[in-house]
Amino acid sequence: MLETRSLDAGYGRFRALFGVDIRVDAGECVAIIGANGAGKSTLMRSIAGVLPNAPEMILHQGEPIGALSAAAILQRGIAMVPEGRRLFPSLSVEENLLIGGQKRRGNGQWTLDSIYALFPILREKRSMPGTALSGGQQQMVAIGRALMSNPELLLCDEISLGLAPVVIRDIYAALPRIRETGAAVIVVEQDITQALRVADRVYCLMEGRVTLSGTPAELTREAIHSAYFGGHA
Repeated sequence: MLETRSLDAGYGRFRALFGVDIRVDAGECVAIIGANGAGKSTLMRSIAGVLPNAPEMILHQGEPIGALSAAAILQRGIAMVPEGRRLFPSLSVEENLLIGGQKRRGNGQWTLDSIYALFPILREKRSMPGTALSGGQQQMVAIGRALMSNPELLLCDEISLGLAPVVIRDIYAALPRIRETGAAVIVVEQDITQALRVADRVYCLMEGRVTLSGTPAELTREAIHSAYFGGHA
């Protein structure tokens, strides 16, 4: 469904990605792992259209989309849950969710009611300012906001960052239900164990390059350690 081909990306003169090739099949969960500064968020921003690239470096359904705007990418069914959540502080929980539905794609199943069924605590707090919630609840709002566009590919950038283990468990418990709708998911994750638990395939980035890829069953701890940190375990 989506692939990058020799993707180079960066910020001004600083280059963060060097010839990155990944692919995501329909309905698949792909995890992108790597240490801080590996280029994971740059990859997500490139796919989401936040960072412009050469058109042919990113293909969606076989069509080049690397130079499209973020709004055009969203219309194609690719939505991102950004690192840091980035909720609108002046809006309530429900208003933040409704913002995500302004560029809805077709008549998919994600509505306010289905988001509240996925994350029941949000219904209770729907009138509160989004930023008045706990970090985990804010992450639920950010995920719900992205789902309101009815994406076929959901990009999750560091959704467990800074959250307690019990909250991370609740967040990740929603992924199977999201995938039941047919959506594919890319999860950027520093926690290797968590990534291996949820992913069909894994890519490891180090210093802007893919250093390892495969299914969780194929990848040994030693190979992952070497790809993640460099050198040998």
